Amino acid sequence: MSRMMNQAAVTMNQIQNKLDVIGNNIANNNTTGYKNRQVEFSSLLSQQINNLNTPENAEGRLTPDGIRVGAGAGLGAIHLNQLQGSLIETDRALDAALTEENTFFQVNRVENGQEETVYTRDGSFFLSPQEGGVLALTTSDGHPVIGQGGPIEIQDGFDAVEFNDQGQLIVTRGDEQAAEAELAIVEAVRPSALEAEGDNFFTVTAEADIEEIMQVYNGEGSVIHAQALEQSNVDLSQAMTDMTAAQRLYQFNSRSISMGDQMLGLVNTIRS
Repeated sequence: MSRMMNQAAVTMNQIQNKLDVIGNNIANNNTTGYKNRQVEFSSLLSQQINNLNTPENAEGRLTPDGIRVGAGAGLGAIHLNQLQGSLIETDRALDAALTEENTFFQVNRVENGQEETVYTRDGSFFLSPQEGGVLALTTSDGHPVIGQGGPIEIQDGFDAVEFNDQGQLIVTRGDEQAAEAELAIVEAVRPSALEAEGDNFFTVTAEADIEEIMQVYNGEGSVIHAQALEQSNVDLSQAMTDMTAAQRLYQFNSRSISMGDQMLGLVNTIRS
């Protein structure tokens, strides 16, 4: 395979990865709290070819001797766009939308028998019955939501329950109202250290220090918007434009392979 065909083949594989990311963004256009992924490309390693017949004439040259031939383009990084999504009123008591960028709810997830703390922007919560007449605040998949004193649990037998704008769970029992729990909201000091996982969760990269990345949110004013949910921040029109551009790049590289194959076939037919 010629160098040109090899470069095109490598680049096509990486463009396919970009198409997968864009397709995932489009598929999650209506997912609560979803954050858009953006792909960044970089050049792969290049080979230095020394083609100078008279190196002495290269005195004063600022660039390396010879020419450098690249091996195509590769997926450099996938960045999370943490811009705030639009809020939609739901009038549901256990819905809560975060009002600041880079802030997250904490969730306790059990994975392969081990507990770990994950983070989400999805504030659609539910009350799940537990033993002893206790109700636990959970996600839609049943993962416990973490509060200031650990997983949030309240005693059954209340008349109404709702969040206030400080993230406190206000429980009404008869004529009395009290804040029986409070969400433990954290802020990502370095959002670039977050990794997106399935089920709309985020985790901190393995090499990063969690205590340095995720800190207790100490902002003033409203922490959440009660009875509302944050929508995905995917710009559907931009995503479709990016997909079209990526498809065109894929076609151009595919065409390069076809032309390279035709040129090799032409060379093989030449007789001396």
